[in-house]
Amino acid sequence: MALNEPQQLASVFKSSKYILLLFNNQNNGDAIASAVALKLFLEKQHKQVDIASSEFISPKTFSFLPEIKAIKPALTQLQKFIIKVDVKRNPIETISYDIKDDTLSIYLTPKSGLISKQELRTAQSTFKYDLIVTLGTADLESLGSIYLNNTDLFYRTSIVNIDHQANNERYGQINIVDLTATSTSEIVYKALKQLGETYLDTPIATALFAGMTVATKSFRNQNITPATLQSASELVTYGADREKVVQALYRTRSIGTLKLWGQALTHLEHDPKLGLVWSTITRDDFARSGSSSDDLKGVVEELIGNAPDAKVIALFYETDDASGKHTNCLLTAEKNYDALELLNPYHPVGNKKQAVAGSGLGIRSRYGTKTVKHIVVLTRQKVMAGHKIRIRSIPGSRQAYGHFPL
Repeated sequence: MALNEPQQLASVFKSSKYILLLFNNQNNGDAIASAVALKLFLEKQHKQVDIASSEFISPKTFSFLPEIKAIKPALTQLQKFIIKVDVKRNPIETISYDIKDDTLSIYLTPKSGLISKQELRTAQSTFKYDLIVTLGTADLESLGSIYLNNTDLFYRTSIVNIDHQANNERYGQINIVDLTATSTSEIVYKALKQLGETYLDTPIATALFAGMTVATKSFRNQNITPATLQSASELVTYGADREKVVQALYRTRSIGTLKLWGQALTHLEHDPKLGLVWSTITRDDFARSGSSSDDLKGVVEELIGNAPDAKVIALFYETDDASGKHTNCLLTAEKNYDALELLNPYHPVGNKKQAVAGSGLGIRSRYGTKTVKHIVVLTRQKVMAGHKIRIRSIPGSRQAYGHFPL
């Protein structure tokens, strides 16, 4: 008789000793919070657990979560290379090494006699992780360098894939993809409740509640269901600290973020027919507010919360690096739109809800505003959902075609 999903999870967790939890680096706090909660839950069952996300930088708003500082930006020491020596006839007296010209030399000195190359063997240990759990990750490629630099790990290790996105590729040996859920945290909560309700405590419940809160814009999304509200209520009964979550997510904006919010409002433009809101932020805006691009997500959250009619929100912002000045676009799309598809001409990274791309256009030249409109749509004619829409080219870009409803 086939096992159901909770039984499959229980079986794979029981047989695993060292578990790796992963999410992509463009993900929101939902994945971070659900990973922290799952780590705490598994450690109560005496499992070794690591969390990693490519180039991860801990968001200030989630600093209240336990284990947030333990999230790794890369994977290290996945395997050991083993050198074996037959010492039956010639025991080793000393071992030493040195590194010269990027070459490691290992010196073995026998007590007597000689060691020949026939007495040496090499081997490689198995990977230290025996299970991978991905959270809110539609495909493995979106894990970035963690996947691209360690593909053997993913081919040789069982994967549990937990997500609520419709574009999830079901790449795991176990796929728990619930399209009716509003967040990954909601799915994780339901799973943990079935796996071991007695393990649920205040830190775990608080992390899951935080994930659900940020994913649903403080339970204001249109796709909220009675099941979502029931889960949130149950988490409070398990000890979730609602006040701490609200304080951390919505009442601790830095002065720099508030000033940046003011700059964004100054440049704000709106096309009500398309449900499009956009703004531009220059290097001078960052300098005047004492903020950085890390504060942009807070600005987007404010726009979403205060512009309920907006279907697509785009922020153009300038950055500098060794190669010069660049213009980037942070685009957030509500349901019926795909942020990656809308930014397709500009090689975006991210997911369906939020993506980032560098347009290479100076926003002072007004191409910033035009770029956003070109990304979303340039025709006001009503078309059937799924019809092909041409995204016109503009200087410095290429033509692209996408399928998305108006």
